[in-house]
Formats: sequence, structure tokens, C-alpha cells
Amino acid sequence: MRELELPPAWVTRVESYPADGGPAGADWVRTVPRRIRDALARWQLEVDGEPRTGWTAVVLPVRQGGHARALKVIWPHPEMATEHLALKVWGGQAAVRLHAADPTEGLLLLERLHADTDLRGVAIDEACQEVGALLRRLNVPATPAFPELTAYLGPHLERMAQRPAVPRRIADRTRGLFADLAREPGPHLLLHTDLHYENVLADAEGRWRAIDPKPLRGHPGFELLPLLSNRAGDLDGRTFRSAMRRRVAIAAEAAGIDLDAAFGWTLLRAGLEVSWTSALGDEAELSHHIALTKALDD
Repeated sequence: MRELELPPAWVTRVESYPADGGPAGADWVRTVPRRIRDALARWQLEVDGEPRTGWTAVVLPVRQGGHARALKVIWPHPEMATEHLALKVWGGQAAVRLHAADPTEGLLLLERLHADTDLRGVAIDEACQEVGALLRRLNVPATPAFPELTAYLGPHLERMAQRPAVPRRIADRTRGLFADLAREPGPHLLLHTDLHYENVLADAEGRWRAIDPKPLRGHPGFELLPLLSNRAGDLDGRTFRSAMRRRVAIAAEAAGIDLDAAFGWTLLRAGLEVSWTSALGDEAELSHHIALTKALDD
């Protein structure tokens, strides 16, 4: 087999990642070709296409005997630590099917989906309904193996108060929402947390499947913000406020999430996104999420 060439732009981006519970990106990315060779030999795979990349992973189309598969190699960081466990729980129902995993090596062997067929090409109302329908099936009871949502959010809320670019009213509103929502008893369900339009792909039969979960355990109202952070310019003739609120309402109804809780959790998460994007120095994303907090608040 010829030596695999990783996409140079992806390598450069990963090399910039500081260590986050594992090796720094620059140290890890040098090991990726070796990890791929080991996985190909162990699982008897043959590469049959060009690699695709995300922010923290490279995915190779492979064949295992007569079956089309996808080999995913992931940079170690906290958000990926339980991805394989979530995929096992879902068992190919509404999410990509996991065939094998070596979490210590960051390797997942998955069914192959249609990587070029996602929800970006579907009308926005229908796309939100499809995501909601998937969430209804994905948000199943979760075990303590998955990080708990409110515990995960606590440190982020503390850092939010120390970031001068976050407007005080948004910081105060977000912390107040967290105090109210965390106090209410609610379901401890398995959350995908990153189910935006590009993370829903078609399978061989044309059914929609979720990919790339960042699993947590908590209230499903936390799931909906990615529908507002992506395709933000697709307003379909509506004002920004009515378009964003409509997406929440459509997805929440399809998912079976209480509408008041859906708006509360989505507003809380939009506030946190203001904090996160302010730390990254992304002015466009910061402005967008500030606008979202205004659109979602009554």
C-alpha cells in the first residue's frame, strides 16, 4: 500500500492544538500514519478512497471483505472520550453503526454513509424536523459513564465571568438560567450535543443518520443550538428572530422536548457560545451568538 498522504491544511490545523487531556496536536498528528497502518492490518481493511477530515479527525473510506466501512482516527481530547460508548448504546439506530473500536488508539471502524449527502441541501423547516426526529430516538436514558451536563457547564460559567468581551447582561442572564434549569429535576438522557446539518448523513437506504457525537448526560433541551449556529443566513423570508425561534419550535416538537425548556436551554447555550467565541477572538461568531441571545430571550 502506498504511504497515505494526509491533507496538508488539516495537518497544519491539528498541529496548532494544545494538549487537552492527551498529546498536543503536533505530537499526535505524526503518529496518525502508524495508527492507520495498524488498524488496516488488525481489522483487515483496504483503503478505497481519499481521506476526509474534520476539526479533530481524519476518516478513510475502507473495505472489509465485501463491506464498505469508514475508518475514523481521532485526536485525543475530552469530547471524544465516550463517542464509542454512545455509538454502542445507539446500536445503529438513528446514528452511524459502530463495527469496532480501539478508544486508546482513537480508532473507530464505522459503517460507511454518503459523506456528500447531508441536511444542508434540505429545506430548513424539514431539516429541523429531521434533526428533531433523530433526537427523539437518540435521547435515551444514559448511564453515569457519560459526563453530566451541569457538572460539565460549571467551569465554563466560571470562566465566562472573567472574560471582558462578554456583555455583562449576557453573563448574568446565562448564570441565572443555569441556576434555574439546574435546580429543576429533569431527565438524564444521552445527548449528542453537536447535531447540526452536516452531522446528519444518508445511509445506503437513504435514511438519515447522526454522526460525530460529543456525548453528555442531561436535559435534551441542550441539543438544539447547533441548528441556529449553522445555516444562519437561511432565513427563508423571515426576520432573524422569527426564523431562529421557529427552528427551535420545529425541532423541539419533533423531538418531544418541552418548548419552554427548549428555549431556556438554547438561550443558556447561546450565552455560553458568546463566552467561547469571545475567547477565540472570532468577531463574526461572537456577533452572531450575541444576536441569538437577543432573538431567543423574551
